[in-house]
Amino acid sequence: MARRGPGSYEGLWEFPGGKVEAGETDQVALARELDEELGVRAVVHEFLGVGQHGRIELHCYRVEFEGEPQNREHSELAWVPLAELAALEVPPADIPTVEALVAGYLEGGTPRSEPA
Repeated sequence: MARRGPGSYEGLWEFPGGKVEAGETDQVALARELDEELGVRAVVHEFLGVGQHGRIELHCYRVEFEGEPQNREHSELAWVPLAELAALEVPPADIPTVEALVAGYLEGGTPRSEPA
């Protein structure tokens, strides 16, 4: 997780990523954003679901990456166990994704085939 710096939602934790630019797919945009924000080469896998708040849509994918994440844009980075994820204060668009991840992984220890 990445803690937002000064500006909108300052101090809240979020999933790294960003906006899709013209001509990009979600997957290409996510790989580009993870390179820009964290300095990692990302391999984007299956779609996990969408979190939405107002006009903001958070499209979530399972990702593997190469390299050690570097903090290039946030005030802090942290690996957060799923059991502790729900305790973080996150922006409204991230809440449905946090809830789905926690429910999917804490019920039996394996992910559901579809997001909650």
